[in-house]
Amino acid sequence: MQTKSLSRKMKQRSILHHGKKIFLIITILFITVIAFAQPLPGGDPSGSGADPLGGGGAPIGSGLFILLGLGAAYGGKKIYDLKKKVSTDCMD
Repeated sequence: MQTKSLSRKMKQRSILHHGKKIFLIITILFITVIAFAQPLPGGDPSGSGADPLGGGGAPIGSGLFILLGLGAAYGGKKIYDLKKKVSTDCMD
């Protein structure tokens, strides 16, 4: 009798645990949708329409090159470590 109640309690805890995970996932998805649903920024308040939508002419070139360089360095380090591990394993 006691094992049935213990099993039932474990199932309830499992359902509650999964319920928390599902709630967290739905909340994160909902917040993401809200974040992407923000309106585009307006242009010039005078109404001349001179400002481009979406943030203007912010330069992204230098940041892009920094990210590409860091990604290449990280990939090179991973390949170097893998080759070093393989050569060490072959010697043993």
